[in-house]
Amino acid sequence: MSPAADPVLDLPFDAQPDPEEFLRAAMRWHFSPETGSPFWLERAAGLDFDPLTDIRTYQDLTRFPNLANELRHVRAEDLIPRGYGDRPEVVGVYESGGTTGAPKRIVLLRDWLDKLLAWSSAQLDGHGVPQGVNWLTVAPNGPHMVGDVIKQQTAVRGGLSFTVDLDPRWVKKLISEGKVAEAGAYAEHIVDQVGYLLQTQDIGVLMCTPPVLERIARREDLAKLVDEKVKAINWVGTQMDPDTRHLYRTEVFPNAVLYSGYGSTMILGNASERHGLTDDDPCIYDPYSPYMSFGVIDPATGESVGYGERGQVVMHHVSKSLLMPNNLERDTGLRIEPLPGQIGDSVADIAPVQEFDNETVIEGVY
Repeated sequence: MSPAADPVLDLPFDAQPDPEEFLRAAMRWHFSPETGSPFWLERAAGLDFDPLTDIRTYQDLTRFPNLANELRHVRAEDLIPRGYGDRPEVVGVYESGGTTGAPKRIVLLRDWLDKLLAWSSAQLDGHGVPQGVNWLTVAPNGPHMVGDVIKQQTAVRGGLSFTVDLDPRWVKKLISEGKVAEAGAYAEHIVDQVGYLLQTQDIGVLMCTPPVLERIARREDLAKLVDEKVKAINWVGTQMDPDTRHLYRTEVFPNAVLYSGYGSTMILGNASERHGLTDDDPCIYDPYSPYMSFGVIDPATGESVGYGERGQVVMHHVSKSLLMPNNLERDTGLRIEPLPGQIGDSVADIAPVQEFDNETVIEGVY
């Protein structure tokens, strides 16, 4: 069977492939001259192993070098596997946040987006987020991925999408230059726009970052509108400490489902907050396995830390549309035992590292 015809790469979103069979099929796809991307085919000769024979388990993905930094300058076309043909259905070319230097770029293809949206929608259902309601998304739009994906997620679930654009790079630049008052003024400008929409439109789901949600909570009129209208609050981006999360859930926004996602442009998606957590549990994230998987390591040794211990997060993406293994993220987290059948670790209590790629990490509003 040719790599292009391997059905395990095209399973429905809720099918659970045999992990090693899936991984072998992905290696054949990405490293065969007929189907692989120019990016990986060019780099295959420089590897000290043969992906077609030596990558047998997900632990073997750590043998790949971390090539994420090369995405700062590679041609976007070279990231698309040749197996998609001359006219691949590209949804968009998206950039990382640019927190640590020049942004990295990734290509989002339609077949992966459809699978991600179906999985994500099922996660939302599991949290009790209603379908058929409008979303207000306060997040980065182009060149960032999150805004576009949520617009499509809203459409899949039957609502209208309202947006307030958020430019995280500008805020981080202001903070790095010591212009804290200007950064605060920009954040208030964002919240003003949120207010206009909450006052005039039927908003069922609010998606925003913890710093924006904190400013909304400070304004009594807006907090009251959220409590009256919004059925669910999805917080993403920067992190929220457990005490604040508990306060929002029990006192500030008690009528809304409060849940979170944790992701990265470099894995073309996000992990979902585990279903069934209580107000007192830590916020645990489970990735969309086997397409996304996490490790939590000691960066000095590369070895996994113990369960419940803090380490740096490593992310892998393996799908038909993209191979991006062994990407060391700019976050630390607690290593958590995975759900049954899940590949790799789950993570909790995410926090940024102080420095990454010799750059100071500034969170800002996203």
